[in-house]
Amino acid sequence: MTIYIDIVLIENLIMNYIILLATGIILKEKIKHLRLILASLLGAIYSILSYLSILELYSNFILKIILSILIVYIAFNPQTMKKMWKDLLLFYLTSFLFGGVAFALIYIVKPQEILMRNGLFLGTYPLKTVLLGAIIAFIIILTGFTIVKSKITKKDMFCEIEIKINQNIIKTIAMIDTGNMLKEPISNTPVIVVEHTLLYESVPKEILNNLDKLLGGDFSNIPEEIREKYISKLKLIPFSSLGKQNGMLIGIKAEYVKIKNQDKEEKKENIIIGIYNKSLTKKGEYRALIGMDVFWDGVKKHPIG
Repeated sequence: MTIYIDIVLIENLIMNYIILLATGIILKEKIKHLRLILASLLGAIYSILSYLSILELYSNFILKIILSILIVYIAFNPQTMKKMWKDLLLFYLTSFLFGGVAFALIYIVKPQEILMRNGLFLGTYPLKTVLLGAIIAFIIILTGFTIVKSKITKKDMFCEIEIKINQNIIKTIAMIDTGNMLKEPISNTPVIVVEHTLLYESVPKEILNNLDKLLGGDFSNIPEEIREKYISKLKLIPFSSLGKQNGMLIGIKAEYVKIKNQDKEEKKENIIIGIYNKSLTKKGEYRALIGMDVFWDGVKKHPIG
């Protein structure tokens, strides 16, 4: 049986690209197609080298792990180890599903000539079979995640929070944001993002009305007595969400935060409030964002039923 290396390369390039594209969509990454193509090409070249058995090293398990990490890094450029492992895990899960669909199609199509060499399926089945398998797997993945997301109720997405700052109590609804991993970089303290208009009774309006100037180092609108009392308490929090890349929030430490969900309540004292100088929603459904790590840590002693 004649095997054409260029066809094997193209088939693996297409399959790898669709796997990475599906992974990126699920992760809600900003897709950069050139990065996906380069990562897919790396995986396709590895497949060729595996088939040719150029070096026995290419079948090594550790090398395959390293290759996967390189592919994920090239495709999505994760900035933290936590993000890297999350991307890598989802990449593997997506790959396993694609592989399962490919096995099923091979069984259904039953090509007359097929062989397996060094973990790579080869045969006379046409390129359209590969594309069909990739499309079917892609639809299954997106449909599955859509169904899972549709099962999440509002009770799972929102919680009540009570914040105490400078002896004042602020109560509001927070959205549980899976993408909110904000932490104050020096102390690694978790951050809850809150609209600035909620804080007028707790933080001087001179600070809340001049957040952008403060971030730029302009303190001219802050009276001396307020400057002496509050400036040392303010924290700078880098972020890359809320529709802005490489931004900064000003934060202030809360005396405590109470998290309430489904009649369960947990009090936390080591929380910084990130002050957001716009509205989080047009209709005001919620006015704060709380990360999953903060929320889960707050309710883990009281599992949600």
